[in-house]
Order: sequence, then structure tokens, then C-alpha cells
Amino acid sequence: MGGLEWLVEAYDCNPAPLAEVAPMERFLQELIEALPLHPVADPVWHRFGGHGGITGLCLLSESHFACHTFPEHRSLTLNLFCCRPRPDFDFEGRLAAIFEARRVTVRKLARDYA
Repeated sequence: MGGLEWLVEAYDCNPAPLAEVAPMERFLQELIEALPLHPVADPVWHRFGGHGGITGLCLLSESHFACHTFPEHRSLTLNLFCCRPRPDFDFEGRLAAIFEARRVTVRKLARDYA
């Protein structure tokens, strides 16, 4: 097997943490420690004004993590790509704990390089 890619969507979230960078920073740190991942630089975060959400990107030696939050829709999307297999991660439980997500969809895709 080559790498793995996770496409994650969370719905019916509390909009307040979706509008702040700190909760997503905490979630990313949990991912880094649990999988284990290796950032090659500090994550880059952009917080949109008004009632907007955040967009974040972290370049990893394994590939990348990207996120987008939508407080106005009470949802978020995540993409994690790793060039080598990684253990499973409790996306559902952690997104429920941090963002109060009531519904989480996780698609895990095997990425072959041949």
C-alpha cells in the first residue's frame, strides 16, 4: 500500500469554535501526536472577518493537512494526506468533543503510487 488520505466532514457543529483558530490548532496538535506526523513549518491560518470561519494548512513531511470551517453552515471539512500508512484516528469522537459535531463523515482512501 502507498499512502492514505482522509476526507472528513463534520455537521451540526457549534458555530462559535468554528470561527476561532485555537480549537483547530488543538485538533491539529492531537492529530500530530496520535499519528505521529511531522510538520515541516508552522501551520498557516486565515480567519475570515465577520461571522466567517477559518482556513488552515500545515505542510507535513508526510504530505499535508488542510481545513475549512463554515460557522454559518455549522460545518467543517478536513483533508489529511499521508504518504505512508498511519493508524486509525477517532475523527468522530474528537470533532464531537472540540466542535460539538453531531454528524461526522470520514472517507479513508488508499493511495497507491504504481
